[in-house]
Amino acid sequence: MSAAPAPAAGARPGALDRLLKPFADVRAGEGATALLLALDCFLLLGAYYVLKTVREPLILAGGGAEVKSYAAAGQALLLLGLVPLYSAFASRVDRVRLIGGVTAFFVAHLLGFWALAEAGVPWVGVAFFLWVGIFNLMIIAQFWSFANDVYTEEQGRRLFAIVAFGSTLGAIAGAWAAKLLIGPLGTNPLMLIAAGVLVACFGLTALVHARERAAARARGAAAATRPAPLGRAGAFRLVLSDRYLLAIALLTTLLNFVNTNGEYILGRTVTAEAARLVAAGAHGAADPDEWTRRFIGAFYGDFFWWVNVVAAAAQLFVVSRVLEWFGVRVALFALPVIAFAGYGLLAVAPVLGVVRVAKILENATDYSVQNTARQALFLPTSREAKYKAKAAIDSLFWRGGDLLSSALVFAGAQLALSPRHFAGVNLVLVALWLAVVTWIAVEHRRLTRGPGAS
Repeated sequence: MSAAPAPAAGARPGALDRLLKPFADVRAGEGATALLLALDCFLLLGAYYVLKTVREPLILAGGGAEVKSYAAAGQALLLLGLVPLYSAFASRVDRVRLIGGVTAFFVAHLLGFWALAEAGVPWVGVAFFLWVGIFNLMIIAQFWSFANDVYTEEQGRRLFAIVAFGSTLGAIAGAWAAKLLIGPLGTNPLMLIAAGVLVACFGLTALVHARERAAARARGAAAATRPAPLGRAGAFRLVLSDRYLLAIALLTTLLNFVNTNGEYILGRTVTAEAARLVAAGAHGAADPDEWTRRFIGAFYGDFFWWVNVVAAAAQLFVVSRVLEWFGVRVALFALPVIAFAGYGLLAVAPVLGVVRVAKILENATDYSVQNTARQALFLPTSREAKYKAKAAIDSLFWRGGDLLSSALVFAGAQLALSPRHFAGVNLVLVALWLAVVTWIAVEHRRLTRGPGAS
């Protein structure tokens, strides 16, 4: 666990602490670090959504939708090699050099991709698609490793909601910025903008690190010393040898497996509804294919808007109170319970209106309560687990959910399964998910040593 000391007893909250008080239990001296971490997370997610926008035209124009589908499997294979390399590097440097080195690694790649794209090198879109999928998982996992290292378990339960709100806003702002800039600038220059944002993110990380060390030094705390390099144990060994970490890994895989299946159900249902409307003549005199594209685009634009609005509201006003009042263990049950109810409805009535509402609630809860609680699971773990095991879990095990969903979709296509059948499969998976959450709750109680801990 992090050794970061609590604020001095009797210290008075500053103006920033009081400003953030309506959103979380922010105590004296905690507001500035929480806001800096939220800004760091905001910029990281903003950079990712800018790069995500660049990724689509590169992969679709350079390889097509089929290549894009196959490339997702390639990401998992690459992570099998990258995670051990990351783990070995983490064993040799302290946390600031680790984060700085990984950031420099990704920035250098962005500069290289920009040069290759400008030169019109064939298949650069495929390579960039693979790279973005790895970048997203590893750089964000590393950010949360740092946040877990900065905060104690008690602080994380209170303050992670503010930090995660930066993530929600960053996703919205990044997509908006990409839409605004891609017209006048084109796709390739956005890579350079994202590279500059990553450099700024490392500056914020270094600032938080220095601020926390200085505060600890002023209080004469042990945390004022430079954090040492991590031990030599590998990421996969850490996960497989620890019941708690293994349970989190299984949770991560199941969560993404269920969610990706749900996205497939939504996509099929939207497409079927568009085809039904075209057959009924709803397109009028318009070209049927163009009308279908616009119908689907308008649906997803509205869908994403509602997911982000509900997630942002929950992140701002609900998450911190759920974690503080009920604890991490209870918070973990929110999403599987909502998912079970949603897919139960879909198994009975797989119509578009039901699918839409169920997926809005599922995704919004995932992005708010579930994401924050999942990050908080690492608060009571060792520094090695925070950096190494977390990198493996949030990258390779997460991508494992994608692979399992792809296999299920392939099998479903051969067996002509309907959305109702996929919803039934998800009900079984969510039941297993609830069992894993119960396992995690038992292990979390053991780690936090006390029936009242949360």
